[in-house]
Amino acid sequence: MGKPVVKFGTDGWRGIIAADFTFANVRLAATAIANYLHASSDPKEAVAKGVCVGYDTRFESPLFARAVAEVLASSGIPVKLASRITPTPALSYAVRHLGAAGGVMITSSHNPYQWNGVKYKAWYGGSGKPSIMTAIESHLEQPLHKAGAPATIEEADFVPDYLDALRHFANLDLIAKSGFRIAVDCMYGAGAGILAGIFKDIGLDYMEIRAEHNPLFPGINPEPIEPHVRALQDAVVEHKCDAGLVTDGDADRIGAVDEHGNFVDPHKIFSILLEWVLSRKKWPGDVTRAFNTTCMIDRICERYGRKLHEHGIGFKFVVDLMLETDIVMGGEESGGIGLSRHLPERDGLLNALLLANVMAEERKTLGQLVGAMQEKYGWHEYGRIDLHIPDSLKNAAIARARAGVKKFAGMPVLSVETLDGIKFYLDNPEAKGLPNAAKTWLLLRASGTEPLLRIYSESCSKGSVTKLLEAAREFALSS
Repeated sequence: MGKPVVKFGTDGWRGIIAADFTFANVRLAATAIANYLHASSDPKEAVAKGVCVGYDTRFESPLFARAVAEVLASSGIPVKLASRITPTPALSYAVRHLGAAGGVMITSSHNPYQWNGVKYKAWYGGSGKPSIMTAIESHLEQPLHKAGAPATIEEADFVPDYLDALRHFANLDLIAKSGFRIAVDCMYGAGAGILAGIFKDIGLDYMEIRAEHNPLFPGINPEPIEPHVRALQDAVVEHKCDAGLVTDGDADRIGAVDEHGNFVDPHKIFSILLEWVLSRKKWPGDVTRAFNTTCMIDRICERYGRKLHEHGIGFKFVVDLMLETDIVMGGEESGGIGLSRHLPERDGLLNALLLANVMAEERKTLGQLVGAMQEKYGWHEYGRIDLHIPDSLKNAAIARARAGVKKFAGMPVLSVETLDGIKFYLDNPEAKGLPNAAKTWLLLRASGTEPLLRIYSESCSKGSVTKLLEAAREFALSS
């Protein structure tokens, strides 16, 4: 057997526990991070500033975090190691708040329970930008830079300071007076107790589900999308809540459910929050969105005269832009939304709190907010399917798509974009009879780290989206 391979994808490295996510490979990843910091000439990454290390609720995450801390300390880098389960955004906040050189988070975010991973957070309190991740990868499988004497490992609780930041960012008085009842779903993840604690403190009527620690995430992947939000949908209807707010395994992504139990996808959440930021808060700055996100964002930016940057898939691209230019807000398809005034980082807990803030300010339930956005910007429906297929079939499908396709589901292809995957804009006859209809598009994208093909679509109706996703599924499986 060759050497184990650790590959840093769009947000760090992930692997299946005991297969490739082993203590040996975690130490390999930690060694690359340590060597990267020792090689850096940036004073903000000086090793004396130390590294913060956190972990989520996954199997053996605390022990993997301890292994990372030991590697870093043995190379002479002081470590602050989380004393408790920590949301990823809390770890990112600690890195910036404490002026650390960087941070390492043991989590596999929204992946199934068999997975775990290593995320790297840079000195600015956000995902390592592409140049940093490439540099870390270049140090893989090099011997560890050893210090004469190991540095200290000190346990720290990163949550209180982060909670304080959340409380100051949102208008809790307004939320408290709203009279709304909110359901919170933690998906057995690191967000357990955070929103519930804030709501309890301000006297808001709330309920919390799936807050117990269970690394098997029974019956679900801790991803805040359908079908994994079924328990929240049921709870919202049964307990007559005005909204349900859900965060993923490490609490950096958000999903939601309206008062009727309908899933509110991250695109609607991004759109609602952006509209609020631009119309109510009037914060300056450009906007970013990933290649696979809703075109409703384009229409909002056009209305408010904001420049929109479209970029590749992965929050590190949002971070890159936030560090280069004045960006007020950026987001991606899977519920990762960031506000640069808080952190150049996605934060599901902050966004959940802000959604409650918008409801309170607009005096509307979540369903009413979604309806108002659809009326204002045209009906946008979105869908995604994940095809777990062998790499050979995945690559064949992408090759076929690249070679040129004339139509999907009977809809002629108008144009093709290849920023990240292959995106087809389609001539949808259904859209012609609708005012301000959403653009119809279909995107095929192969995962760089898994035998997985993701297919995304947006259109003016759920029927169109379903039709296109099924046509693309057939196309991929017949490649």
